[in-house]
Amino acid sequence: MEQPLEPLKSLALYPHGVYVDQATPLERLQQLAHALRPVQTRFPLLRIGSAHDGGYLVPDDLNGISACFSPGVEVNSSFELDLLQKAGIGSHLADYSVDGPPANFQPMSFIKKFLGPNDNAIHTTLETWVTGQAEYPLGQDFLLQMDIEGGEYLTLLATPQELLRRFRIIVLEIHDVECWAHPLFFKTVEAMFEKLLVDFHVVHNHPNNHGALLQLNGFAAPQFFEITLLRKDRSPALDFCHQFPHPLDNPCYPPREELVLPQPWYAAPLKS
Repeated sequence: MEQPLEPLKSLALYPHGVYVDQATPLERLQQLAHALRPVQTRFPLLRIGSAHDGGYLVPDDLNGISACFSPGVEVNSSFELDLLQKAGIGSHLADYSVDGPPANFQPMSFIKKFLGPNDNAIHTTLETWVTGQAEYPLGQDFLLQMDIEGGEYLTLLATPQELLRRFRIIVLEIHDVECWAHPLFFKTVEAMFEKLLVDFHVVHNHPNNHGALLQLNGFAAPQFFEITLLRKDRSPALDFCHQFPHPLDNPCYPPREELVLPQPWYAAPLKS
């Protein structure tokens, strides 16, 4: 067992603006990676969006999805445009950092708001946003594609489980993985994924090579990664995925070498 820091030595650094704590135990990091081990389902993966940044792999289970909710617009809507062209699925967009959608894409709606755990002048909750759309009372499935620069943790924790179940497919860009080393932050991480894994399979995980490969207390982890989830009622898990990267994966940032998902993220756990 790791020994706690001596309280007085740790507290002595507070006046200097320094906070010191023991790193998240290796075992907890390994347990989360094992819980996120991607599985194969009856739906093969297909690529939607650009060949690089802005493109994501999703299950070929798009028929009947009535709308995509895509917070985090910036200037790239290649995913939403391709989704509309290939599957006829329109998108609702949200982003406070821009004044409107990209010029080459006409969304179903756009709101100038960030997503977050509360409603205020610059934020909306996922619940407020989704339930306010005309498609919500019709009872059809949605798709969520979220890239909100670290806001995903509190946003999803604040979202009712019943609303999450309206999303057949969820595509998330996971940020701030370097902060997983802090045990208090990691509690939030664990809680978010525990909530998602009640109703969803992880079907894909791809490191974003804009970031680095980190070493967190002896655990290798990508600084950012793209993860795709499929609601469990759509298919059983048939097997674990064994090929990384997936044949349809490409580096998000082509000038840099592709980051490969570290083997502990998909290998069978060691037997005790």
